[in-house]
Amino acid sequence: MSKRDLVFRVLDQKPAERVPVGFWFHFAEPDRLLDYSPETIEANRSGHLRFIREFEPDILKIMTDGFFIYPNETLEALTAPADLDRVEATHPTKWIDDQVALARELVEVYGREAAIFFNIFSPSTHIMFQSRVWKKPLLTQETLLRKNPEGYAHALGEIAKDLGELIRRVIGEAGVDGIYLSVRSVANIPAADYARYIAPSELALLSAANALSDYNLLHICGYAGYRNDLSSFRDYPVKAVNWAVTAENVSLLEGRRLFPGKALIGGFENTKAGVLYRGSREEIEAETDRLLRSAGSTGVILGADCTVPSDIPLSHLEWVRQRAAAG
Repeated sequence: MSKRDLVFRVLDQKPAERVPVGFWFHFAEPDRLLDYSPETIEANRSGHLRFIREFEPDILKIMTDGFFIYPNETLEALTAPADLDRVEATHPTKWIDDQVALARELVEVYGREAAIFFNIFSPSTHIMFQSRVWKKPLLTQETLLRKNPEGYAHALGEIAKDLGELIRRVIGEAGVDGIYLSVRSVANIPAADYARYIAPSELALLSAANALSDYNLLHICGYAGYRNDLSSFRDYPVKAVNWAVTAENVSLLEGRRLFPGKALIGGFENTKAGVLYRGSREEIEAETDRLLRSAGSTGVILGADCTVPSDIPLSHLEWVRQRAAAG
């Protein structure tokens, strides 16, 4: 069975000859992730090609290093929460074209071998990235949402229009198999407000993706003590869910109950403190065994809470794959 067929069988929760693995990391330097430049785009591109050559992954998630900042003049013009009402979709052609080109090349190189998914950040995550650049207390996600919730929802909807265009092109033109939508709760915002003001923009992206592919994945981003209300995403229409088992303290087995009917991705801690990074082969194999004994092997792709450290030895990832295959 090819890696590609293997992953689709697992996502469909059908018996497969082995449990696949799905690990990813950033290919650009940490301080360049927000830098939309030819240098960062090339570092990301060449990093993917090196990873394919050296690891031959079962599943490839296309990273969007260098594309974190979504270019929108009306968003960049924000000076106060009231300005959210004036945010409009701007159809950033070059920003989208560059991502479609990256996706197309990687599909041409590796699409016959493995399932390929394109990373898409939610509209609210893009506002979070912008707030890191602005460094203005009035323009944080929490403040914008508290001061002008309807305007915040409007702005997210406009951003979703441009991201929807990106989704339609990377699936429809570049040929990726689906998206890997990255979401996260907004700190101190009740679940009811998330559902009312934020979730519609995320569901709009999934609607665009699901119109073109049955295989779209959800990543609930938790890290470094940051936790999410996982129940907010329980009913999102996706094929599989990945969350931070360690940060959320929710095991793969518990995830089966929380996300019924969905395949699961993850299990390993992604930090340098985790066994995947620091462990011996015996320790990593033992953790692989433990995860599969707990969660079972059907509908499971072993991976990590989020991106793994860029200097992790690829042998550590291979040990997981070989142990999972040994069953």
